[in-house]
Amino acid sequence: MGKAGVRSQESGVRSKKAVSGKLPVVCCLLVAAYFLMPSIAYAQKTVDRMVATVDGGTRVDLITYSDLMWQIALQPSSPLENPGSEELNRALNLLINQRLILQEAEKLPAVAPSNEEVRIASEALSKQFPSTAELQRRMQRVGLSSEQLREIVRQRVVIKKYLDFRFRSFVVITPQQVADYYKDVYVPRFRQQSPGRIVPMLEEVRAELEETLAESKIESDMDAFIQSARERAEIVILSQV
Repeated sequence: MGKAGVRSQESGVRSKKAVSGKLPVVCCLLVAAYFLMPSIAYAQKTVDRMVATVDGGTRVDLITYSDLMWQIALQPSSPLENPGSEELNRALNLLINQRLILQEAEKLPAVAPSNEEVRIASEALSKQFPSTAELQRRMQRVGLSSEQLREIVRQRVVIKKYLDFRFRSFVVITPQQVADYYKDVYVPRFRQQSPGRIVPMLEEVRAELEETLAESKIESDMDAFIQSARERAEIVILSQV
């Protein structure tokens, strides 16, 4: 498939045929009252719409407004009341990246998670919230069921296993890279942050520096992989958020 960027598509909205005649005054007042009610009515259901499609070459995935709200709901620090365009677009970009990685990951049966792995990941997610009740409240607020949550967690485990396999398993940091980082970065930074203290010898901090360099390389490789996947994919924005 050729290189394709993100393109927008105007979505036409057909208005429903108007009902002839006038509504009784009482009925009009009830309708007005409904729309003037606070967010308690909205809290029961998130109005859904198609936001984007993602075609990484194996299939076309649809992203809806509900998907964005579910993503935001599972981030403890993100407010759910009237999320702004910046927050919604951040969630959209994250979901686009996730869908592209999933499409690649599903080519490798070895990364399919076990029920135990999904259970552990679910518990880890729950612990990010002040309480289980708070997580349940946020799920109910955006209409996210337990089954849907489990599928989101399962997909996240697939993504993590795939990225670990593709990048973390094969990262190599040479002794020369460690020595250069120690001399050019670690020592000057240590002297700036801890003036007057004796700088640790290279062998004392070698393991720490190797881990730092490995994580930096993994992050860089992942970013390059996602950027390349986005450039090859067909990503269509159906509705601005």
